[in-house]
Amino acid sequence: MRGVLAAGIAVLVAVLVGACQNAAPTQSIDASGSAGAPQPVAAPRAGNPPTTQPATAPTTGSATEVKQWQSPPAMTIDVNKHYTAVIKTTEGDLAADLFAKDAPNTVNNFVFLANQHFYENIKFHRIIQGFMVQTGDPTGTGGGGPGYRFNDEPVTRKYLRGTLAMANAGPNTNGSQFFILHADYPLQPNYTIFGQVTTGLDVLDKIATVQVVASRTGEKSVPTKDERIQSVTINVQ
Repeated sequence: MRGVLAAGIAVLVAVLVGACQNAAPTQSIDASGSAGAPQPVAAPRAGNPPTTQPATAPTTGSATEVKQWQSPPAMTIDVNKHYTAVIKTTEGDLAADLFAKDAPNTVNNFVFLANQHFYENIKFHRIIQGFMVQTGDPTGTGGGGPGYRFNDEPVTRKYLRGTLAMANAGPNTNGSQFFILHADYPLQPNYTIFGQVTTGLDVLDKIATVQVVASRTGEKSVPTKDERIQSVTINVQ
C-alpha cells in the first residue's frame, strides 16, 4: 500500500513540475510599478496626468541599426541667425521657430540631427492627449538615442501649447528625444525648451488625439495608429 501511495505522489509531483516548466514566464514588478529594473523616469502610474513627465527610458538596445555618435556635435549654428524647422509628419506639416539664443546647444543638436536625416521615419511613440506627443527615438521604444548625451540649458519660458522641449532621463541626459506640448502644462523647468510651433497646430491635434492603449507600466500612451515624422527640414535666415 505504501509503495502504491509513494508512486502516486511521485507522478503528481512530476505533473506539477512539468506544468510549471511549460507556463509562460512572468516579469517581476519593482516598487515603482515598472517591469524589471527601476526606470530613471518621473512618470506616474496611469490615471494621474497632472504629474506626468516627458521622459526617456534607459537604453535597452535594438535590432534596428541607426546612426550613432560618440559625442555631441560641434557648435556650427550662428545664434544671431533665425532658425526654423518644418517637421513633416504622417498627418501634415508642423512649422516651428527654433530658439537659438535661448538654447544654443540644444538647437545646434536638433539642427545637426535633422541635417543627418536622423529624424526620418521616426515614430511618435508616446502620446498623451492634453499633455504632449513624444518622438525622436529611432528604435520607437522610448529607449533609443544618438549615442551621446548633453547638458540641460536654462528654461526661461513657460511650457505652452506647441512648445518643443527635450525629453530626458534626468538632469543632463539630453539626446535626440523631444516632445511637443498639446496644451499649456505646468511642468517643472527640467526640460530644455528649444522651439515653438508656429503653424500646424491642427496637425498636432490630429496626432495627439489618436487612440492609445496602456504601456507595460500602465500609462495610456501607446498609439494604436502609426504616427511618424517623415522628415525635418531646417531653414536659416
